[in-house]
Amino acid sequence: MSFSIVFQKLLVSTMNTISHPHVLMISEITADGKLTLGRGISSKILMRHMSHEAELLLHKTRAEYDAIMVGSSTIRIDNSFLTVRMVEGKNPVRVIPNAKADLDENANVFDTSLAKTILAVSEEAPAERIAVFEAKGVDVVVAGRQHVEYPRLMEILATRYGIKSLIVEGGPTLNRYMLNAKLVDEIRLIHMPFIVGGDDTPSLVGGMRIGSENEMIRLKLKGTAMYGENLVTEYDVIY
Repeated sequence: MSFSIVFQKLLVSTMNTISHPHVLMISEITADGKLTLGRGISSKILMRHMSHEAELLLHKTRAEYDAIMVGSSTIRIDNSFLTVRMVEGKNPVRVIPNAKADLDENANVFDTSLAKTILAVSEEAPAERIAVFEAKGVDVVVAGRQHVEYPRLMEILATRYGIKSLIVEGGPTLNRYMLNAKLVDEIRLIHMPFIVGGDDTPSLVGGMRIGSENEMIRLKLKGTAMYGENLVTEYDVIY
């Protein structure tokens, strides 16, 4: 059974009861667990080596989900559009957590002629910066006092916007916050057949040190498939 069919069945069974979106974390990852070629280097370089079949899967998944979220660092480094290409389908709502509203308002993701964009800020975001984004048609939501509080953001997305499903295509910091808050339901990894090395090269989850095996985040393998030369694995997250 394909990943998309599994997701559609799960969504139908839960869409009337969830208080926050069903969250799928999806990432390309090298054989040694890295997301990029090095710190501060765009992940787009690595993704250029992804098979066409895996690219189609990525964009098909975007078209199936209501929203997509990446962190501020990803926008600064990659300047992503976060839209659907290569397949037919609607663009997901784009969600960008940026506590101080200090991203470049001219970044591609804030072109609201392509898709709705929600900027999640904290109470400390300057009013003048919020006004700049609102003038571009960006929806600005306050989701925390000093920082973006992800449980609160998920609640806002579900209750205010009716978002039932969300992809996280984040870097190691956003991935850590979402996993630590127990907000990720599934993880899908697109395995790249490369080793890049580097002690400080970003990996799937950053900054998270555990004290014992009891603190490990446990996963249950739910499926594997080959897409061209890329192995794709999918897991349920067990809290």
